[in-house]
Amino acid sequence: MTALVARLLHLCAAAVGRLPWPWLMALGDGMAALWVRLDARESRVARINLELAYPDLLPAERAQWHRDILRTTARQALETLRLWTHPHARNLQLVREHHGVSLLDEAIARGEGVIVVAPHHGNWELLNQWLADRTPLAILYRPPESAVGEAFLNRVRAASGQDPDRVTQVRAEGPAIRQLFKRLGAGGVVGILPDQQPKAGDGEFAPFFGVEAFTMTLVGRLARRTGATVLFAWCERVDTQGDQPGFALHIEAAPDAIADPEPQRAVTALNAAVERIARRDPAQYQWTYKRYTLRPHGSGEPNPYARD
Repeated sequence: MTALVARLLHLCAAAVGRLPWPWLMALGDGMAALWVRLDARESRVARINLELAYPDLLPAERAQWHRDILRTTARQALETLRLWTHPHARNLQLVREHHGVSLLDEAIARGEGVIVVAPHHGNWELLNQWLADRTPLAILYRPPESAVGEAFLNRVRAASGQDPDRVTQVRAEGPAIRQLFKRLGAGGVVGILPDQQPKAGDGEFAPFFGVEAFTMTLVGRLARRTGATVLFAWCERVDTQGDQPGFALHIEAAPDAIADPEPQRAVTALNAAVERIARRDPAQYQWTYKRYTLRPHGSGEPNPYARD
C-alpha cells in the first residue's frame, strides 16, 4: 500500500510538473499570497526568523522581505515538482553559469574523499541532480515521519536514466552514518545539508545571524577523521530567461576551521559560511524552517516558535 500511495503522489507531482514554467511561477505567487492572507505556518515561521535574524530592519522593509521569501519558497516548491518528474538531463539545461567546478573535479581526482556541504539556498534538489550527473554520490537526509513520504522521496530522487547505484540516500541516523565514513575512506563523495537542526547530543550551539543555533557536528567529525576535502555548493537563481528559471552553480572551498578538533570552533565556522551564502540573497534561503527551536541549556530563552 505504501508503494502504491507513493506512486499516486508521484503521478500528481508529474501532473503539476507538466504545467508551463510561467504557469508554475504564477501559481507559486498565488500560494505565497494565500499563505500571507491565512497567516499560514510558512508565513509565521518566516516572519519569526526574520525578526530574529534581522532585528534592525524597518517594519516596511521586513514586510517586503517576508513577501519575497514566501514567493521564492512557493515557486521553489513547484519548480521542484517539475525537477523531480522530468529527465535530469533536461533539468540541467537550467544551469546557465558554473563557478568553481574545477575545485570539485580536482578533489575527486585526488581520491581522498569529498564532502559537499549544501545549504538550503537556491534549489538544492537541482544541485543534487547536477552532482549525481558528475559523480556517484551519497546524500544524507532526514527521513519524513511517514513511510509514504519516505517512499515518495526515494522515488523522485532516484537518478533518472542513470545507474540506480549512482545516488545512495543515507538516513541521518547513527548506524547509517557509518556509510558516510566508509564512502569517504574509499575516496567517494557525500552530500550534506548543514543547516538542519540535529538531535540533542549530535550538535553544538553557535551563532547563526547573531542568534545561537544548535548545529550539527557531523561535518567536522567527517572531515577530521577521513581527511576529506570540504566544499560548499549551491544552485542560485539568476533568472537569465524570463519564461523559465535560470540557475548559477557555485562551488567554493570551505574554511579550514570547519575541521577544527574543537567542535565549538568547527560549528561556528560552519554557520558563518552558511550565513555568508544566505546573505547573498536572503529571499533564496529557507527561512520557513524552524532553525532556532532548541535553546541553550540554562539560557531561559523560550522556543520562539512555541506559539506556532
